Amino acid sequence: MTSQAPKTAAAAARVIPLRPAGEPLSREPLWRDVVGDVLRRERLAQKRTLKDVADAGRISMPYLSEVERGRKEASSEVLAAAAQALGLSLAELLVLVHKELIRLASRTYTHVQHVQPAHAQPARQGEVRLAA
Repeated sequence: MTSQAPKTAAAAARVIPLRPAGEPLSREPLWRDVVGDVLRRERLAQKRTLKDVADAGRISMPYLSEVERGRKEASSEVLAAAAQALGLSLAELLVLVHKELIRLASRTYTHVQHVQPAHAQPARQGEVRLAA
């Protein structure tokens, strides 16, 4: 049995795609995509440029662009800076992201009404709860 060995390590490496070719994207939205969509929507609603918001938040413009496009997972510090640059608190940004997730989930999972842990008590009106 004779087999020829690849000439380089790169030739021997097998690339495993994140998802098989032709398979549709996951129905579950990714956090980074939803956060990016909300940030971009808020920026455009204020008729502000990417550069303006990046400068105000002291975030590099290319990085903020990648966050808006869902290419980067932003840290809480970056999200807080971007929110503040848009005149929002981090909690307000997360509420907007939560609402968008609920909207997307209601289209995807029509059988799910509301998911709440059994040990959780209902929130009071106007109360914002963040989970770790």
